[in-house]
Amino acid sequence: MRWRWLACLLWLALPVAAATPELVLRAEHPVAGIPEGNLSGLERCEGVWWAVSDRDDDRLYRLDTGAAVWRAVPEIFAAPEPPDTGLPAHLRAAARARGALLDGLLDPEGLACDARGNRYVVSESFAAVLVVDRAGAARWLPLPAAVVAGARARGLLRQVNALFEGIAVDAGGTTLWLAAERQGRGLVRVDLAGGDCAEGCVPVAEDKTIQPPSALGRDPLPADFSSLALFGGKLFTLERLAHQLCRRDAGSGAVERCWSYAAAALADLGLLPPEVYAELDRHRERHASDIAPAAEQPAVDIEVLQ
Repeated sequence: MRWRWLACLLWLALPVAAATPELVLRAEHPVAGIPEGNLSGLERCEGVWWAVSDRDDDRLYRLDTGAAVWRAVPEIFAAPEPPDTGLPAHLRAAARARGALLDGLLDPEGLACDARGNRYVVSESFAAVLVVDRAGAARWLPLPAAVVAGARARGLLRQVNALFEGIAVDAGGTTLWLAAERQGRGLVRVDLAGGDCAEGCVPVAEDKTIQPPSALGRDPLPADFSSLALFGGKLFTLERLAHQLCRRDAGSGAVERCWSYAAAALADLGLLPPEVYAELDRHRERHASDIAPAAEQPAVDIEVLQ
């Protein structure tokens, strides 16, 4: 995710004939207070929204959601030197060179939290996970060597700036999931309690191209994962190119159901045919009485996805 404007996804399923139901954007909020922009991770921890930017190596942002424009309040931390997780030398060297160019070494991409209030941040540059506790102390999680080795053996973590892009953790902080972005894309599951890869450490590894929404062109492009969340015992993958959100089995990574947000996203860009806009308008009118004021809505209404 690289959004200067944070779209808070309050969705209704749009009833259409397509196999993948369409979602309708209910609200969006600009975020002020992130100087470099590039909001790259978002998580709700104990009722509070937190975010990271892939330009900031030394801070998390707590989001004050009391107004239409959300305000980012920084929490500063000091990250130790990144560990060697087993990435080959050319990828580590490229990460440092890219970091020097962009004034940010770690490239924080995903954010998750456990029930103890620990925040987990994945560094794409180093395929490593930083843990920031309630007090703001930061340490690197000692990932098993088999995590990167196993992922690379399945064709993941091969491209610069296409390593781990998403992260999720269970409430007890015992199981961790990581999403490899693209070329190839995949899911990695780690048993933190046992100090090793969970059984079936890389349940999903795909190196494929897919057709993007027609408004974005006709040429197939590499499929990707751009964010990851754990909810109700299920994994949810944000699949940016396909413009969809998919619910997956947390063990096998198998897809159970997907929802498209292409109509909502592309409508804002004026890229859809007139008849699609007309259907969206009719749908909004039918459901206008069902939509409570924004102040009464949770920031993400994920109940509609069950």
